[in-house]
Amino acid sequence: MFRHTKLLQFEAKPEKPDPVYARKLQELIGGAYGEMTVTMQYLFQGWNCRIEGKYKDLIMDTATEEIGHVEMLATMVARLLEGAPATETAEAAKDPVMAAVLGGMDPQQAIVAGGGALPNNSQGVPWNGGYIVASGNLLADFRANAAAEAQGRLQTARLYNMTDDPGVKAMLQFNLARDTVHQKQWLAAIEELEADGLEGAIAPTALFDEENQDHNNTVWRLSDGSDGSKGGWSFGGEGIEYLTDPEPLGGPGTAPKPDPALFGTYAPIQDAVGTVKGKAKEAKSKATKKR
Repeated sequence: MFRHTKLLQFEAKPEKPDPVYARKLQELIGGAYGEMTVTMQYLFQGWNCRIEGKYKDLIMDTATEEIGHVEMLATMVARLLEGAPATETAEAAKDPVMAAVLGGMDPQQAIVAGGGALPNNSQGVPWNGGYIVASGNLLADFRANAAAEAQGRLQTARLYNMTDDPGVKAMLQFNLARDTVHQKQWLAAIEELEADGLEGAIAPTALFDEENQDHNNTVWRLSDGSDGSKGGWSFGGEGIEYLTDPEPLGGPGTAPKPDPALFGTYAPIQDAVGTVKGKAKEAKSKATKKR
């Protein structure tokens, strides 16, 4: 059960309207790392959590808080759009470049939302449920959550430096603080999952005996230069070995003969020649290694 309290989690009052900034702020609502994403991500993680208690409570507490963040941002956008498009947009449009995009305002905010926020990003692209991660594995999910909060805080920090409005800045200062603590809580929860014996360092904690034992401890150097070998992961930490000259382990990536009804371009002779050459080269490479 959810119950709406008719008070904002934090105040959302700009000093003056700014339709250009209202469009920018849409990124924090409906962007890939916006508040709608973390709201739905945490809700589905919580609903799908199979363990009652502290972990589920943490997820649902944070999910419910994020609903309030969407409300704050939507309220701020509506207040930033006050008087638009007639007054503020006309002023912004005095700049020829700004006028080319209605002074930077998203016209859908006026046409579709009647001067309010939309479930879109800053380019008007609708929010997508595919942005969320809710796997049912708490370790994998909490790592995704920490990354989502890091991206959200990064974008909030960038937007913070794009406005001089004290009211907007005050709200974003609150958002920055909450993104900080949310990163801390997910990282702490990851450690606690391991301490409680529910998860290990690798997700999922299964099939270690089944995985290819020759390739579960190597980093392949596949970019030019030697700097990769200078990382701590290259010195044998965590059982990792740095391969400076890895060799391909498979044959040519030749697709099979196409279905004639699909009219894929195909030359049987050329295909056979390529396969023969590839196999010959592979055999030669193996013979050279044995020497």
